[in-house]
Amino acid sequence: MDPVFSLGIQSLWDEVSHMPLGGVWWMNIERREDAVSLLNQTIAAQHADAKIAAITMGEKPRTIVKLNESHGPEKIRLFTMPKNENGLYSLRRDLLCSLEPTGYLFILLCADNIWQNISADRFRTWLNNAQRWAEYYHCSLLVLNPGNNIDAQLSLLLSEFRTLSGLASLRFQGDSHLFDIAFWGNEKGVSARQQLRVTYNDSLWQLAEDEEAVVQPRSDEKDVISTKMALEGAPPLSEYWSVFDTNDAVFNASRSVQAATIIFSVEQTSQIEQLAHSIHTLRRQRGSALKIVVRETAACLRATDERLLLGCGANLVIPWNAPLSRCLTLVESVQKQQFQRHVPDEIGTLLAMTQPLKLRGYQKWDIFCDAVHNIMNNPLLPDDNKGVMVALRPVPGLRVEQALTLCRPNRLGDIMTIGDNRLVLFLTFCRINDLDTALNHIFPLPTGDIFSNRMIWFEDKQITAEIVQMKAVTAERWTAPLPLTTDKNEVMNATHDGRSWRRFPEPLHLGQAQGESKQ
Repeated sequence: MDPVFSLGIQSLWDEVSHMPLGGVWWMNIERREDAVSLLNQTIAAQHADAKIAAITMGEKPRTIVKLNESHGPEKIRLFTMPKNENGLYSLRRDLLCSLEPTGYLFILLCADNIWQNISADRFRTWLNNAQRWAEYYHCSLLVLNPGNNIDAQLSLLLSEFRTLSGLASLRFQGDSHLFDIAFWGNEKGVSARQQLRVTYNDSLWQLAEDEEAVVQPRSDEKDVISTKMALEGAPPLSEYWSVFDTNDAVFNASRSVQAATIIFSVEQTSQIEQLAHSIHTLRRQRGSALKIVVRETAACLRATDERLLLGCGANLVIPWNAPLSRCLTLVESVQKQQFQRHVPDEIGTLLAMTQPLKLRGYQKWDIFCDAVHNIMNNPLLPDDNKGVMVALRPVPGLRVEQALTLCRPNRLGDIMTIGDNRLVLFLTFCRINDLDTALNHIFPLPTGDIFSNRMIWFEDKQITAEIVQMKAVTAERWTAPLPLTTDKNEVMNATHDGRSWRRFPEPLHLGQAQGESKQ
């Protein structure tokens, strides 16, 4: 009969602890000392005749692995490997040079954050090769991966359920640990989305006493976890509501729920990226039944920010001008919903989508055309919502080069060029109904006083067609901007702040002027 190995946490039921031959199990662990202790207790949990091999990276295994005199196998095989990516690729080949792997449990203790700089494609390739190797040689591999960025690692691994037999995390909670099981498959079946509290006392990992030793269905659909700011300081509205001071506290409380409603609040632009990471982590790890709502408490979200939060997994973004009563009505509207949109494994894909154009300000005619063309052909961006392009023709008597000096875009992705006696702007992710507001921010004077007419393109096909015509404009018809100079004879009473010229007042002594007039 084939041996079945067990994870080193006492009192766990078989469905989430057994590791039969032919599979790869992965555990992300926040602290290295927890990974080392779990390695030793897993070894001690096996039968006396079990074939066990422990592998460490960049450290001597004899300083880490400690045999239990009363439990576990009588002997184990110890290996060490280089602390680099090449060592991971040669691991299986090197093991074959030393032993016959059939029937073994291999426990790999990774170096801290060793996978952080390995690309997703190479990571998946390594996992696929490890799974095929374990299946072919009829052995088991348990990977203990310590590191401080396990959420990003877990998001990538969740899609590898066809490769991994089990995926779980061990998180330190102060006085206890949270054993978060994404999925775990063995001869007993498959368990998923289980969270159990475990303790480590007297060198022993075990299930907390208040945890039932049965697989528990969790029903928290009526629960609401919110920030105080989202409720405008109001107390919890019922016994199902839990209110916290910060978004971080809401995030930590939400890591153990299945179908509850989560309400974050945002009041500053600087909060958006961190909030996006929290939403992405919850959506990837806690599933589609979770309802995630973001309430804007002050006007700070642009259209790109809303798109980022929704792309990370938020069900709803409530605007800042919605009163509390309207906010609660909208929260009720997402109940019983199942999140259906696809969320990428890596949040970097979504962050890159919100800033596809790393340019700002004046660009040469050909560079402008190429940049807008690339935006239009970006498959990650929504159709007919990539931005607005507008061509402005100056009033008679004003040269287009002079009009350019009044154009002062501050937002990354807003670019302009001049040529063919017109100024052309492309405003990334600007909506057509917000165009006048955007132009008022870009130009210090009313655009009606500077330009005689304008043409607007806001659909992808329209913009692409106009870019094709612009590319046909020869270089002789391109217009160069006015040269920047600091010669006081050419530019009077002006200083340059790095982006544009600013006039400064010239002092006039009124007493002297009055004396001259009396004479």
